[in-house]
Amino acid sequence: MGDALMARSAGDTTTHYSTSSRVMAVAWVVVAVLLLLDLVLRGQDRMAWIAGAVLVFSVAAVYTAWLRPRVVSTERGIRMVNPLRETFVPWAAVLWVDVVDVLRVHTPDGVYRSWPLRETKRARVRENMRRESGYLDPDDDKDPERMRPVDLVARELRRDAERYKARPLSGPIREVDEEGPAALGAEEHPQTMVPVEVIVVLGVPLLLLVAVLFLA
Repeated sequence: MGDALMARSAGDTTTHYSTSSRVMAVAWVVVAVLLLLDLVLRGQDRMAWIAGAVLVFSVAAVYTAWLRPRVVSTERGIRMVNPLRETFVPWAAVLWVDVVDVLRVHTPDGVYRSWPLRETKRARVRENMRRESGYLDPDDDKDPERMRPVDLVARELRRDAERYKARPLSGPIREVDEEGPAALGAEEHPQTMVPVEVIVVLGVPLLLLVAVLFLA
């Protein structure tokens, strides 16, 4: 994955994701669709069915690994969407946000890592590891234009945590449009789950592939 990150804001919600991963995902989906059309037009034998099922599964895998992952800052907390699991961290549980090889959210219950927001420069990773050991201070006062993309996201999330902790929203979360399914009922502790979306998106193409292998 490259360094390019994008942030999309809607009201009090900001979504951070890897632009390069999404570009690669869209490119592969286009290629896969073209190959599927070619199979439909010209393929007639068992190998064509198998190849088609493999392509469908590859699109599901690319969506899960490259298109779906993101980090969302909401009014109630941080929604961390990774390929297979999703974690919701209420602002009350956020102790710190930093970057080593990936963006990490520290809580009393443990450290949660983000799949899509990662540092790709090895020298920077080594520097971040020294920071983790207490040798370097965070770059909170640094010019945003001179900051690495993931470090800038971490700084924004730290500032969001300070802002929302100053005027917290109380009570369990009942609306999950922005916060995600893992946030349902969350109050002061992080919650992690495997969303139904992931099970369906990966499970259906996998069943199709198995069926084609045994029945075609």
